[in-house]
Amino acid sequence: MKDLLELAEMAWKGELDTTFEHHPVHTFYKGSTELDSDLLGIKGIAGFYIIDTGEGLVMLDAGSVQDIQRAFLEVRNWRPKTPVVAAIFTHHHVDHIFSTELFEKEAEEKGWPKLEVYAHSLMPEHFDRYLKTLGWNTAINRRQFAINVPKFRWPDNYRYPDKLYDESLEFKKGNLTFELHHARGETDDHTWVYIKERRILVTGDLFIWAVPNAGNPQKVQRYVSNWADALEEMMQCEAETMLPGHGFPVFGKQRIQEALSTTVEFLRDVEKQTLSLMNKGFSLNTILKKIQFSKSLMERPWLKPVYDDPKFLIRMIWRRYGGWWDGEYDRLLPESREKESKEWVSLAGGAQKVAQRALNLSDEGNHGLACHLIETAMYSDPKNIEIHKIRSVLYKKYAELQISSMARNILNHASLASSEGKRDLAEKL
Repeated sequence: MKDLLELAEMAWKGELDTTFEHHPVHTFYKGSTELDSDLLGIKGIAGFYIIDTGEGLVMLDAGSVQDIQRAFLEVRNWRPKTPVVAAIFTHHHVDHIFSTELFEKEAEEKGWPKLEVYAHSLMPEHFDRYLKTLGWNTAINRRQFAINVPKFRWPDNYRYPDKLYDESLEFKKGNLTFELHHARGETDDHTWVYIKERRILVTGDLFIWAVPNAGNPQKVQRYVSNWADALEEMMQCEAETMLPGHGFPVFGKQRIQEALSTTVEFLRDVEKQTLSLMNKGFSLNTILKKIQFSKSLMERPWLKPVYDDPKFLIRMIWRRYGGWWDGEYDRLLPESREKESKEWVSLAGGAQKVAQRALNLSDEGNHGLACHLIETAMYSDPKNIEIHKIRSVLYKKYAELQISSMARNILNHASLASSEGKRDLAEKL
C-alpha cells in the first residue's frame, strides 16, 4: 500500500478514485505515515494526527472506537517513550474523539502527567444530546452507512473535555503554540487549529476532500455561510501544511489556498442561489429544480460530490432560514402516508398495477419517479411480499447510480429492508 504522502500527491492530481476505492470517509488505511519531522498521520474513518512538541505529544483529533488499539500501537512504534500530554477534539462526532483511552491508562500506570483534552464549550452539550438519543443515532447511522448488523449500537462512553473555550484559545506545549478557533460549519462546536511555528493548519471536518458535509439529511442544523467564513479565516494563516478531517494532507501554500478558496466559492454560490429564490417566495420543490451547481468546481478532486449530494445543502439552507414546512400546502397538515397511498392506489387500479408502472419507469431511466410510485404501493399494502421484492430491486438500481455515498447508502438501506419484507431495518430495534 502507498503511504499517505504518496496518496496525497495522487489525490491532488485527481489520480485516485475517491468515489469508491479511496473514499475520504469510508476508506481505512493500515499503518501510519510520518508526514513531516515530528508529525505522524493516521487515516481511519477520519484522519487524525500526532505531533511531537519536544515536551510531549499532542493528538490532533483522536479517531473512532475502531482506532483505539491501533492508534496506541502506531504512536508507540513511532515514539515509544514520549507521553501524550494533550489532545484537541475538533468537534463531537464519534470518528474524532476516542483514541485517548489507552494513552490515559498508560499515563496513570507510569505516573506521567494527565492527558488534557481541549475542545469548544458546546461539546459537552452534544455528548449529553447523544446520551438522550442513543436509539435515534443508532437508527440514522444504520441508514447512512447501510449497516445491516442488528447488534450495532451507537457508543455511549464519551471522553468529556478538560479545557473549554468559547471563541479562541492559545496554549503552548514544548516549543509549539496551538491556536484554537471556533467555527460553525458541520457542527456548532467546531474547532480549527493553527500551529504557527510549523505553519500547520488542522481543519477538522471543515475540509474533507468532498463537497462539504453541510446537508446531512438526518443530522442537526449545519451552517453553510459560517462554514465559508471559517475557511476564509484559515486562508489568512498562509499555512504550508493542511491536515483535513477526512482524506489526505495538502502541502504547499498555493495548493492550500486553492483548496480553501474554491470550497468557499462553492458554498457561497449554493447559499446565494438558494436565498435568492427563497426571497422570491418559491417553494422548496421549485428551488431544488432551479439551482445550478458549478460543474467546474465539482470537478476539482477535493470537491467531488462523493459523500453529500449537493441538493442536501439546499435543504439545510432552507431549514436554517425557512423552517420545516416546504411550502407545499397539502403538506402543512397532511393525512397519514398510509391513507393517502391507499387512496391513490385505489384510483390507479391496485397496488400491482402501480408497482408495474414503477418498474416501467425504472426501465425508462426515471428512477426517482419509480421510487415515488413503489413507495406509494408499499404504504398501501405494507405486508405484500411481491411489492417488497420490486421495491428492493428499484431502490438498489437507484442507489447504484448515486455518486454521493450518503444517498447511495440510504437508498440501499431501503433495498435491504424490503429484501426482508420491511420498510426500514432501523425501526423497532
